[in-house]
Amino acid sequence: MRYGEKLGKRIITADSRLCVGLDPRPSKGDVSSVEDFLKSVVEQTWPYAAAFKPNMAYFEAMGWKGIEMLERLLGWMPDEVPVILDAKRSDIGETQKYYAQGYFEHWDVDAVTLNPFLGYDSIEPFLGWVGKGIYLLAVTSNPGSADFQRQMLADGRPVYELVTNLGARASMAGCATDVGYVVGLTNAGGVLERMPDAPLLIPGLGAQGGDLAGLVASARTAADVINVSRGILYAGDDKSYADRAAHWAGEIRRAYES
Repeated sequence: MRYGEKLGKRIITADSRLCVGLDPRPSKGDVSSVEDFLKSVVEQTWPYAAAFKPNMAYFEAMGWKGIEMLERLLGWMPDEVPVILDAKRSDIGETQKYYAQGYFEHWDVDAVTLNPFLGYDSIEPFLGWVGKGIYLLAVTSNPGSADFQRQMLADGRPVYELVTNLGARASMAGCATDVGYVVGLTNAGGVLERMPDAPLLIPGLGAQGGDLAGLVASARTAADVINVSRGILYAGDDKSYADRAAHWAGEIRRAYES
């Protein structure tokens, strides 16, 4: 089964496009308490999750204990919920080969985020993995996406279309790995209609203030998922993680049904 098919099946089964971001902040407690916190989040939210997205930076910030914790967490998570490792790796091919081996073979995650700005040969080591997916950074949710990603080329194309061309090239080559894109909801205006109907990982809902209206109006059919991290993990209210996940899954569902 291809990655896009697995994700699409999960979206239907869970009746949800919610991606639960796992961003454990070491400042929120000592390392020994973080693992229990994450297990509680996963245990409560997985019925509402189309995918989980652990962010490598937060685990790396805890040193080797954080990496070991992530490895244990990956082995404990429900098999039916795809895991998107938010690593944003970018390097020359030989180094990327070992990143791919580590993430897809050793940790067996379903998908990885990559920075594509070193070019096609930098993503090639990730393209031969059956049942796996990659998400290329196309238009991220931060204001700085205007510095490069949303700049216009001399021929009138935006730079992010060069990123989607890499995915089209991989598709034409018949690569085993599915290629999707990261598109921040906060910067999606005028972007979505130019994106191919490939799986999107969409951050920016909740604390970042992104609006679902533009996404829904684009009438996409791909297995897109919308990430919420702080709005579930650190909302600062008296609700449970399950209640927060149910809320955001419902908000997304109602937007698609409107």
